Order: sequence, then structure tokens, then C-alpha cells
Amino acid sequence: MSPEVIWVPAIYAGFTALEIAKTRFFSKPKQTRGDVAVELVSTVALLTMVQPAVILMAMALMGWVMPDQRGALAAIPIIAQAGLLLVFDDMMQYWWHRASHSVGWLYNLHRAHHSGEYLSVRTVYRNNLFYYLLMPSLWFSGALIYLGLGPVYVVYVIIKMAVIIGAHSDVRWDAPLYRIPALSPLMWVVERTISTPATHSAHHGQHKADGVTHYKGNYGNLLFFWDVLFGTAKITRRYPDAIGIENLEPISAGAQLLWPVIRR
Repeated sequence: MSPEVIWVPAIYAGFTALEIAKTRFFSKPKQTRGDVAVELVSTVALLTMVQPAVILMAMALMGWVMPDQRGALAAIPIIAQAGLLLVFDDMMQYWWHRASHSVGWLYNLHRAHHSGEYLSVRTVYRNNLFYYLLMPSLWFSGALIYLGLGPVYVVYVIIKMAVIIGAHSDVRWDAPLYRIPALSPLMWVVERTISTPATHSAHHGQHKADGVTHYKGNYGNLLFFWDVLFGTAKITRRYPDAIGIENLEPISAGAQLLWPVIRR
């Protein structure tokens, strides 16, 4: 069994246990019946069908286009392999995420992720199913695995998902660290390197007027550094007063999951 099949669920379970102990995990503020349906369907579908299918299709396509290049990059230094994954997976996901907040039809695919009026590990995989099917970074990851980066990808995806799960959780692991003056220089580096609950919750904020919400920014997934590099970062070390989408009418669970097939 591949290590990420064990470690990613274990990390998810750990944050889930923390949320059960410290927050209303099963009954989030302003939660609706539709929220539960969207989160269950999108999480199960992504992990068991969509993501594996995209990776396998990308590898099959590479085998058809470049049959002699299987494993061609396996011997390059590990640091180079990690760099390729950061650029073609994480940076590409930054640009896909950023485009999803700028292009109308792409936003319709991403809107489900922001429709819930709370943050939680429950929302990590909450998205329209076509959003993941079309995500360029998943296709690039499949291509890189075909080229021999599979072993490094396993470690990379465990680290990446630990950061993403932690950034979505409403158990704010960064909050107590901000209150320790001696750690301020370290946290200055951390919050400009990876996504944290403070920076990512700002992206999910509902009201721009609160001074924290940064809906058109803080797009980073593993690396928040992409926001710093490309000018979309906002760092306040505070958390928005409310989570959700400002000035848009709610849509049905079916439309969240399957737009444009279901448009209501």
C-alpha cells in the first residue's frame, strides 16, 4: 500500500479529531443539509474516482505520446524532482485557483468550495466534480509520475495535504504561535512560505469591509509563497468575522456539484 494512502487519511483524521474535541464538527455554524451532501459526495468522488482517474489518464496519454520516456527523470536529483512538482503541480494549482476567481465559468466550477459559511477539514475537498477533472496540476502530476517522479510525489503529496488540511481546519494551529513574541520572526517566514489558517481563512472571508477578507488573493495551496511572488498576498495574522460568499444568492447542492449539467 502506498504511504500516502495511509498518511493523508491519518492527517485528515487527526484534524477531524481536534475539530470534534474543540468545535462543532458535526453541526457547523450556519450549516445546511445541502452542505453535508456536497461535502460527502465531492470528498468521496474526488478521492475514489476523479483524482485517480485523472492521474491514470495522464499516465496513459504520456505512454501513448512518449512511450520511450517512462521513468526518464527518475535519476535526476531529488531536489530537482521536488522543484518540478512544486512548479507543475503547486504553482499550476495556484494559477488555476486564481483563474477560478476571475473567469465566470471557472468560478461556477469552484463556487461550491466557498458556498459553505464555515471552514473545516470538511471543506478541503469540497468542489464541483468537473473542477478537479479539469485541474491542470493533476494532469501534470500524472505526467511527472509517468516520467519517474512517483516516489518523490508520494512524500510531496503527504506534505502538501498536511498543509492544506491544516489551513482549512477551524482549529487554528497558528493562532497560539502568533501570541509568542519569541516566535514572531519564525512565523514571519512560515506565513510567507506555506498556507496557514490565518492567510487561507482570509481567502474564504465573506465581507471585504472587515479588513481581513481577501477573496481575490491568498490563492496558495501548499506554498503561500506564490501569492507573495505574484502579488496576491495579504497577511494580517487575523481571521475574518464571517466565512462565505458576499452578495450572491445560494444555489442548490446539485448545481454546486455538477454545474453545468445542473444549473438551478
